[in-house]
Amino acid sequence: MKRTASLFAMMLATFLATAQTFTLQSPDKKLTVGIDTKQSLRYSVTHEQDRLIAPSEIALELSDGTCWGKNAKLLRRQTRTVNTSIATPIHFNAEVKNHYNELTLEFRGNWGIRFRAYNDGMAYRFYYTGTQPIRIANELTELHFTGDPQAYIPYSNGQHDSFEQQFHNSFENRYVYLPVSQLDPERLIFLPILVEATATKKICFTEADLESYPGLYLNKPAGDNFLKGVFAAYPAATTDGGHNNLQTRVARRENYIARVEGAREFPWRTAIVSTSDKNLAVNDMTMRLAAPNRAGDISWIKPGKVAWDWWNDWNIAGVDFESGVNNATYKYYIDFAASKGIEYVILDEGWAVNRQADLLQVVPGIDIRELVEYGKERNVGIILWAGYRAFDRDMENVCRHYAALGVKGFKIDFMDRDDQQMVDFIYRAAATTARYQLLADFHGMYKPTGLQLTYPNVINFEGVFGLEQMKWEPEATDMVTYDVTIPFIRMVAGPMDYTQGAMKNAARGMYRPVYSDPMSQGTRCRQLAMYVVYNSPLNMLCDSPTEYLKEPASTDFIANIPVVWDESRALDGKVAHHITLARRKGNDWYVGGLTNWNRRTAELSLDFLTPGKNYTLTLFKDGVNAHRKGTDHTIETREVNSTTRLTIPMAPGGGFAAKISAY
Repeated sequence: MKRTASLFAMMLATFLATAQTFTLQSPDKKLTVGIDTKQSLRYSVTHEQDRLIAPSEIALELSDGTCWGKNAKLLRRQTRTVNTSIATPIHFNAEVKNHYNELTLEFRGNWGIRFRAYNDGMAYRFYYTGTQPIRIANELTELHFTGDPQAYIPYSNGQHDSFEQQFHNSFENRYVYLPVSQLDPERLIFLPILVEATATKKICFTEADLESYPGLYLNKPAGDNFLKGVFAAYPAATTDGGHNNLQTRVARRENYIARVEGAREFPWRTAIVSTSDKNLAVNDMTMRLAAPNRAGDISWIKPGKVAWDWWNDWNIAGVDFESGVNNATYKYYIDFAASKGIEYVILDEGWAVNRQADLLQVVPGIDIRELVEYGKERNVGIILWAGYRAFDRDMENVCRHYAALGVKGFKIDFMDRDDQQMVDFIYRAAATTARYQLLADFHGMYKPTGLQLTYPNVINFEGVFGLEQMKWEPEATDMVTYDVTIPFIRMVAGPMDYTQGAMKNAARGMYRPVYSDPMSQGTRCRQLAMYVVYNSPLNMLCDSPTEYLKEPASTDFIANIPVVWDESRALDGKVAHHITLARRKGNDWYVGGLTNWNRRTAELSLDFLTPGKNYTLTLFKDGVNAHRKGTDHTIETREVNSTTRLTIPMAPGGGFAAKISAY
């Protein structure tokens, strides 16, 4: 018996020593990941008969010269199948299906790699099993394609003189659409990106579970048509300053990208595969790959909408006081929120003394305690804006103090980096706010990578070229096309604080930037539809209460729409052209549609409704003159059921929004 066991062990060791290639298939067997460990570690992705990612090298390079991936010696492999679900109460589905096949390869030298194959994509991550501290000098990440596919990519909006300057950016930029070979080798690309791998299949490439590690950028090397990973090195020294002394900039960096103190897993690299554009808008790969809840009880977390001050520049009318950053103005916002059942009012930048980076110094016109009590009496919570440096330098005291006053959360802004040091700050801020039962809305922030599952009090993220840009962008800016591009790319990563809700709506050619009285591009119904289409569990009403009170029907629709959902379905969509989504909360359905600058007619089947039930449809649609006057719209009410088909015209830059209620 012992001799047989020894012989088996020898055979297994011989097999592992010689095994160099592996395949991993998705549960439906349509997607195949090929892994090759000869000399260097490479992977490829095939869907049905289409090669989507050609063999691409990956590795982790340590500061001592060790390379995880070169001439690797396999010790063991393990496969498993998982078919479970994850409860996601603060999401666009009440639960996420998590079905995959996994291959784990462990190598000599205390490291390994995991690959997962899903029906809608794949992911891989390195891991470390040692106990000694190490330094990661670099991570080799390559994306090779068959041919020269078109791609939608966002360049860093930092200065372009060097990669170092581009590491300082707010992760807000529009997309360029070019063949990979024509991308600028001098520019960094932040995630997610979307690549047209074939005529019918696209890949959205991003990362998930980014913790204590720098974010991944991509770059197209000069003379080539593939993409490679680039990482910001660990900061060795920083200087204070930036926006109102609320930022830090890296003055000098180390010769490594990450410090590792012991055994850990590294971020997932994910390639989401879609054979239909519309499915990208409801993809939840990032949630499947996120670390589970660390905040404990989340019953106190209350998603909702926010009456927001900054976009409309505190520009209210019909009052007997001068509006601005003062208690009288914020009581007006609170009264408005209370009258519409809006859960929160935010005090954006200006309530703390300027340039002091001290959130305990409040300007004379503001009494936080009084506003909190005033809001509490009216069932409206207060959220405070906070610059990154001010929040970081005194995080514990700030959270303790304002939680004791009854403040509900913080909108934390101007991080504008994603090196390991900044990613560590994000996790500390998430954990600290959770401990004091405070919400966190991160602005000046890289894309979501699943933190909202790990710390569900992190209720929203920016990292999007949102409506705030319309305060200053020139007339030539095409926000309308961007609006129907982000659901298929940026929103794939997670929630986005786009801050919609404009009541001044400019038809094509009518937009102009007005800082204190801003407008949106496109129609009124487009703005309403965004509350259905965009995933945003803490959702702003960007315009002035004065403007909303002039538009009661639109305002009531916005104020009453849910922000988290039981079920979401993609009904139609094409990247950069149009999108239609349906979302359910309880027995009610909401449907929203957006188009680009092309006039379009949505043909909508209501077969997602429960057969045999009758419903009341309330539909906001573009008026016949919305192509000239963006505010023009009509409201239609009728009975519908699961056999109903709707034909809904959308103006250029238009949209529609509907509520379907069972009775």
